[in-house]
Amino acid sequence: MEVVEEDIVIVGAGIAGLTTALGLHRLGIRSLVLESSESLRATGFAFTTWTNAWRALDAIGIGDSLRRQHNLANGIVTASTISGLSTSEMSFKSKGSFGEHEVRCVRRKLLLEALQKELPIGTIKYSSKVVSIEESGCFNLVHLADGSVLRTKVLIGCDGVNSVVAKWLGFNKAAFAGRSAIRGYADFKGSHGFGTTFLQFFGNGVRSGFLPCNDTTMYWFFTFTPSTQDKEVEETPAKMKEFVLSKLGKVPEQVRAVVEITELDNIICSPLTFRHPWDLLWGNISKGSVCVAGDAFHPMTPDIGQGGCSALEDGVVLARCLGPAFTEKHSEGGKKDERKRIEMGLKKFARERRWRGFELISAAYMVGFVQQSEGVVMNFLRDKIFAAFLAGLLLKRADFDCGKLCIS
Repeated sequence: MEVVEEDIVIVGAGIAGLTTALGLHRLGIRSLVLESSESLRATGFAFTTWTNAWRALDAIGIGDSLRRQHNLANGIVTASTISGLSTSEMSFKSKGSFGEHEVRCVRRKLLLEALQKELPIGTIKYSSKVVSIEESGCFNLVHLADGSVLRTKVLIGCDGVNSVVAKWLGFNKAAFAGRSAIRGYADFKGSHGFGTTFLQFFGNGVRSGFLPCNDTTMYWFFTFTPSTQDKEVEETPAKMKEFVLSKLGKVPEQVRAVVEITELDNIICSPLTFRHPWDLLWGNISKGSVCVAGDAFHPMTPDIGQGGCSALEDGVVLARCLGPAFTEKHSEGGKKDERKRIEMGLKKFARERRWRGFELISAAYMVGFVQQSEGVVMNFLRDKIFAAFLAGLLLKRADFDCGKLCIS
């Protein structure tokens, strides 16, 4: 059995994995990214890219190229699906602790392609599914489904909510939040006419959102609590589309038309999962020379739009913390000293990101609970009391700077 040796192996070519790889590359450090699929995957179509994400994108040098492809959002309007009336309006044109806010809806495919484009050829190895991990002295042995084995000094798990690496570290499986999300992507032949405002609708136990990516494309989502009768909804995109249209409630016909024109190939449904926040406080984010980032670390519900954004933060911080173990000159101490430097770097990453992950998971769950609660009392509290607060919470959680990539 041939064993190939690598300095750094990253499992998963998603947002966290490719951001970490690019961050390391910017520091002159090579890594190998293992991706189980045959090509880049862009599950979810698009996501809200808040101010904190743009700081991370600028840190790795791809922010401007993505800005040219996505419109700057000017604000968000929320409305009740029961009354059809607006419940809050909030402008994104405001200053935070680190400067002007910047919010766009970015297509995942374009983001992943931008990250891949900046990486050296051969960085990503496709059709490489990790089946098991074991320690071997100062190295980690990564066993793949095809029988091959990689021996690596550092193993970084960016392999999503069902992470093999997170399981090896001792994390429990991500919990089902009790809700599911249907997501779609509509491509108009001409201008969609929505301008640059994000729209969200709440009521009757569902939440929907409609976000322009640019002048001709719209991303939309619909979250709901599935019942036993709703199980067949997930069988085909046609049933998903029909279900969404039947549950939208009192929304403008222009909004309803976005779902109607969405092609079936551009509709997916998935359960919403999250890691219990206390698992982050007591769990092993890193152990030895192994760690996790992105959804493998802190899977969260999408209610504050920070899943992809926090994965970008993770990549920058992880590259910055790990970099000195490979770039700074050290006294001759052999593999044991190198291993110690690697462990120190990963522990530093865990310290920096533990509470940030805890905060985001908790906030997302709370917002989702309030927004999708049913009943006369909860509808009143959400629409009349909490609407402006919940909208403002989105900007507060985005008012964060993960820092520069450079090593001081």
